[in-house]
Amino acid sequence: MRVRWAAATHPGRRRASNEDAFCARPDLGLFVVADGMGGHVAGEIASRLAVDTIEAVAERGEAAAPDDRNCTLAERRLQEGFERAARAIADQTNANPRLRGMATTASAVLISAGATALGHVGDSRIYLWRDGVLQQLTHDHSWVAEQVMMGLMSANEARQHPWRNVVTRALSASDAPEVDLSPLQLVPGDRVLISSDGLHGVISEERIAVVLGAGDPLERTCQQLIDDANGAGGPDNITTLILEIDVP
Repeated sequence: MRVRWAAATHPGRRRASNEDAFCARPDLGLFVVADGMGGHVAGEIASRLAVDTIEAVAERGEAAAPDDRNCTLAERRLQEGFERAARAIADQTNANPRLRGMATTASAVLISAGATALGHVGDSRIYLWRDGVLQQLTHDHSWVAEQVMMGLMSANEARQHPWRNVVTRALSASDAPEVDLSPLQLVPGDRVLISSDGLHGVISEERIAVVLGAGDPLERTCQQLIDDANGAGGPDNITTLILEIDVP
């Protein structure tokens, strides 16, 4: 399966540093976005550790032991990568108490010959744009997402709520990660967007669909999404990584 890709990242208009990290390894079929937490330096370390560890696991072809869900090999490799990332964060935290409390989200796509898999922890997102329709493939592990699911808050209210950055799952030193894993069937013409919440936290899905569907080059599309987020105030770091499937 041929894949074209582009990525862009920006600290936003209100942050002095960028705690997002991403990885694009088309040779491995691996694409990851992570959004670090824990303040300047700590957040950057957590997100970079997660991305580098998931990449290393994919490069070595390691996989977690099969479980009762009959996960594909691609899913098990992502599970192994996420678990090792959490352990790497714990090791760094134990070695340096100043990093205590650091954590990161992570959303990953692994495209292999046998199957394509998604792995996800936190409130970064993976979207699929197909035939003019945008679909969110991941579920946010956040306090506001839980309120929306229970009907106590609208999606627009969630984007503006002061607790919108409170996540209920992350890769951290505390507990073993509870990773959402799922297979994904891709077809020619699909566009897959992986983004940190600095994008979808301020930009509507309707606008994201319009930009993805405009047919512009991927580099320009990534930058347009970042420009839109900054135009809406840019309250957080913004990362966009877009894949386009089987396009000559």
